[in-house]
Amino acid sequence: MSEENPVKNTAKGSFQEEILEEGFRLLRFQNPLSERITTSYPLDKNFLQLHFVLKGQVQLAFNENNYQLQLLEEHSLLLYNTQKDLPINAELWPGTWMITVVMTLKKFHSLFSDQTEQIPYLSSISKEKKYYSQEAISPSKAIILNQLMHLGVHDSVRHLYVKGKLYELLALYFNRNEEANLEQCPYLADEENVRKIRMAKDIVINRMLEPPTLESLAVEIDLPLKKLKEGFREIYGDTVFGFLLNHKLELARKHLLRGELNVHDVGLRVGYSTSSHFIAAFKKKYGVTPKKYLKAQSVK
Repeated sequence: MSEENPVKNTAKGSFQEEILEEGFRLLRFQNPLSERITTSYPLDKNFLQLHFVLKGQVQLAFNENNYQLQLLEEHSLLLYNTQKDLPINAELWPGTWMITVVMTLKKFHSLFSDQTEQIPYLSSISKEKKYYSQEAISPSKAIILNQLMHLGVHDSVRHLYVKGKLYELLALYFNRNEEANLEQCPYLADEENVRKIRMAKDIVINRMLEPPTLESLAVEIDLPLKKLKEGFREIYGDTVFGFLLNHKLELARKHLLRGELNVHDVGLRVGYSTSSHFIAAFKKKYGVTPKKYLKAQSVK
């Protein structure tokens, strides 16, 4: 595969690729539109692919679209075939979020060193064959996936953070006994509580111009305030309003890059009543004012 971004979309969606090391990549797919979009990513038979659908629904097509597979919300799919290339050809339903991990089989095997014979799809008998596994995403994995989708860290540690979270995700995925992980945060082992925390996140994003107070948010999702605070930080790695601030500033950064609005109007669009407050918040997060940020991007 080329180091260039190889993804092609037939409609405007969001795609991010992070190359963590040779043969090890993280892909993020989002469809914010009201219609389905299709996307493709070339992979040969030397690669394993692991898909996680956080929201929405994805249809994957293989063998020149002769075989199709539905991947539903909060489900994952592990797939490889040492005999045949399996490029990613995906159709994303509206509102879909999907995280995909791709790595070479060589890299995959190196993660387990001398434990390969104890894992069915790594054994010497199976390693030259194809493997397919689809399962529900557990709460412990959902926490990490949401942290990977909504990075709340400074750019200086982004690569390290993503790589660490991915290794944690893989360790949980290939651990066939997750009870110990759930004991670390038994509250989040309850799928209903995780659903309510996700609902809280959607509410503050949808109402970011006039977000509810924490107290009213807790009432709306039917959770005690303390559990809302603890659960939100556990899943998203930040406080409710810390998460919302990062979301607003990231949205503002994208508006600025499109060049459709001036700095004042971008600030208004994301909920700042004065330019000075917006500029101060932007500088605190990105280290430069909006105008200096745009100037730096224009010379790249």
